[in-house]
Amino acid sequence: MDISSTGLRVLRQIAESGSFTAAATRLGYTQSAVSRQAASLERSAGTDLFERRPDGVRLTPAGLTLLRHARTILDCLTAAERDLTGTVPRTELVRLGLFLSAGAALLPPSLARLAATDPQITVTTTEGTTPTLIRALRAGSIDLAVLTSRPPHRPLDGESPRLHVETVADTELVVAAPSAGEFAGRTAVHVDELVDAPWIATPASNSEPLLGVWPGLPGRPHLVHCARDWLTKLQLVAGGFGVTTVPFRLSPVLPPGVSLLHVEGAPPEIRRVLVARLPGRPTPAITAVTRAISSTA
Repeated sequence: MDISSTGLRVLRQIAESGSFTAAATRLGYTQSAVSRQAASLERSAGTDLFERRPDGVRLTPAGLTLLRHARTILDCLTAAERDLTGTVPRTELVRLGLFLSAGAALLPPSLARLAATDPQITVTTTEGTTPTLIRALRAGSIDLAVLTSRPPHRPLDGESPRLHVETVADTELVVAAPSAGEFAGRTAVHVDELVDAPWIATPASNSEPLLGVWPGLPGRPHLVHCARDWLTKLQLVAGGFGVTTVPFRLSPVLPPGVSLLHVEGAPPEIRRVLVARLPGRPTPAITAVTRAISSTA
């Protein structure tokens, strides 16, 4: 096969982004350039590498096989560049991905513990939804991911080999409401009372759920504000402009004016916090970061 490093980078980015258009945007290429690279890869491989679906692009089994080799090749090229330029990393780097609400509660104490126990390790972080982070993990763009799942806690994806997953903690999903609003002074609310509530949520995509609305709501939610940033959501709640769902573990970092309500009249919504990585023996740095996250969750 005659495959360029550019082609392998395109393959990795398509796997992470889930579409040719998103891959082109992140790489700074035109969509037609990404499509040409994809077609060239398939010609060189002599087989289909991409499965075009209504909700995006997924790698075929052959594409996933090539992706595993692409990660190794691209890492070797990066190491060769360092050797040629004489750039010696002074620290061990771990690229960490976190689901959208994990940063506020988990990240600062984990980094503080790591700084005390393993100061030679540098952690870079990126946020995303669980499906996005799984794609990034498979693509080799991150080394470790803090993810979330809900019962019955099925495998995170259907790809092979399966990711190595460790459970960090279980936490209850609750409703964040204005302290001075309709639910003032209360610690619980019946699910039927939430039907007509004004909801603040993260916009949904074809493959990812609407975040911020109670999952078992008996009726269509009245969505008044869409925001991806958790601070924006909670400040809107504090201002009396709606309600949203949050994991109970966020209680220590809530802004003034926000109260948490347990939901009655519906099965409890438990969210599991997980740390995932690719299978195989982890580096000592990845093990240390995993330990720091587990000890502070």
